[in-house]
Amino acid sequence: MKIIGLTGGIASGKSTVSRALQDLGAIIIDADEVAHAIIEPGKPAWEDIVEHFGTVVLNPDQTIDREKLGAIVFNDPARLQVLNQITHPRVGEQFKQMIKNIKSQQSDAVLFIEVPLLYETHMDRICDEVWVVWVDEETQIQRLMKRDGLSREDALKRIDAQMSLDEKAKRADVVIDNRFSIEETIETATRYYNNIISKL
Repeated sequence: MKIIGLTGGIASGKSTVSRALQDLGAIIIDADEVAHAIIEPGKPAWEDIVEHFGTVVLNPDQTIDREKLGAIVFNDPARLQVLNQITHPRVGEQFKQMIKNIKSQQSDAVLFIEVPLLYETHMDRICDEVWVVWVDEETQIQRLMKRDGLSREDALKRIDAQMSLDEKAKRADVVIDNRFSIEETIETATRYYNNIISKL
């Protein structure tokens, strides 16, 4: 089985590329989906978050209010570190289990793991290669402000909380430039994917 890490920065277009790859038949494990699942009410990570951040981060239905939690951690690097210590090891464990299950059923599969913090959490070590979805910082800021309704200052805080896209691009095996149209991005991703399939 071939494992490809798919990463980028916040609002760089990872999900667009991920959906295109899924349409082509690739298997995708999305770290954000796994992260959502591990913080459901009653789960150990949920309990740790409530213990550290208080009930102020809860919705009336007891689910974590990700917006409130984000506002806290992206304004306080120490608290962001606490959140990462709670969630990252659990996401990593879940990933390993999911990969093991897929491998036992489809040993010849091409599996993409979509992980925003791939390098920061050292998950690149389990990948055969890494693809980075790249945009310049100004494009990233504008997209994030528009998508999440953030001020420029808040958008920058979230971008600065991650490794820079330029640094990720330097380390990557494949860089997908997503500054242009969605069609061009999908075309590039399709070309790289077909190239991998042809070598299997």
